[in-house]
Amino acid sequence: MKQYTYRAINRKGRQIKGTVTAVNEANLHQQLQTVGLELVQCSEVKEKRSPLLGARGVKVRELIQLFMHLEQLQSAGVPLLDSLADIRDTTDSNKLRDVLSEVYRAVSEGGSLSEAFAQHPKIFTNLYISLVKAGEDTGNLSFAFEQLIKYLKWLDELQSKVRKATRYPMILLAVVILTVVVMMGLVVPQIVGFIKNIDMELPFYTTALMATSEFFQAYWWAVLLTPVILVIIYQVLKRASEDFSYRMDSMFLNMPIAGNLIRKISIARYAQTFGALFSSGIDILGCLKSAKNTVTNKALIEALDLVEEKVKAGSPLSESFNASGEFPSMVIRMIKIGEESGNLTPVLEQVSDFYTKDVDESVDGLVTMIEPALTGIMGGLILWIAVAVFGPIYSSFENIDI
Repeated sequence: MKQYTYRAINRKGRQIKGTVTAVNEANLHQQLQTVGLELVQCSEVKEKRSPLLGARGVKVRELIQLFMHLEQLQSAGVPLLDSLADIRDTTDSNKLRDVLSEVYRAVSEGGSLSEAFAQHPKIFTNLYISLVKAGEDTGNLSFAFEQLIKYLKWLDELQSKVRKATRYPMILLAVVILTVVVMMGLVVPQIVGFIKNIDMELPFYTTALMATSEFFQAYWWAVLLTPVILVIIYQVLKRASEDFSYRMDSMFLNMPIAGNLIRKISIARYAQTFGALFSSGIDILGCLKSAKNTVTNKALIEALDLVEEKVKAGSPLSESFNASGEFPSMVIRMIKIGEESGNLTPVLEQVSDFYTKDVDESVDGLVTMIEPALTGIMGGLILWIAVAVFGPIYSSFENIDI
């Protein structure tokens, strides 16, 4: 199979551009005709793009718009194929347009929408496919789209909070590292150079500053590259070793502040997904399997595997979560109340809302704490330089005979 970039005209005479995988140009022409496009020009993509400059994927907000349009068109009684064609022709995302072209072709050939989505697992996850399939089985696709819109809006908001929790501290940390390198490699040598000529014994903090400055002058490149190399090594080891990945995730989960934040984000995401699936009519085991895919921490995934095994064995959901040892007692109590009252969906939504708000407060608290900590590090560095430089100079003045 080859990849082709193409320029085509749709039924409304509008020009469409995109990229499609096809056997040859004839097959490309046939594929485009199937989805209502007339090929004007095409060219084979000879080389794959660099991972850093590759084609942009489909964003969460583009998926929100996709399912909003599908829900509105379905509610208005527009046939599914016409809805897919309209959204394909009006979307601004080249990637999404190409995907929808293939989805349209698969549905027009007799496949279901969930089967067409399943051919693009990098864009439509098991959660999307499960919800759409549940909507197809119940004959209520609009409700499935509503659940997806609700989930994706929540996910987009949660991702924004996670970015907020990581972006600002990372920028501050980079500024601190750069400041240390510049101060030690460029500024300090010019300031303390003349101290070596003072005929007196230098205090340890001055000699330590001079040694540190000399180290940065000789190995500044190593200081800048070390964090990058360590991150790369960590990622490689995590992908290569399941045991290493589990141990690191377990360590992160038990960290004093970050561990609680990771747990809260995972519980909020899991509860929101579970509730959306369960309200769509999917059975408990199906909900457990699909919701587990939203969790990335290996320690929590192992705990959820235990939950699934106990539910299969006939244990109630609340007892299964309690046996895993990874979920707070409040979550277990609320799930038990939902089981006993028969209202599990609203209870799960309450759990998700509670932890979403808790995550927001934790993020704000973490950012508030990190900022003065890094500011204190910079202040301590400047104080060290001032004391190490001016201390010997002041002492030399005292030794001058008047």
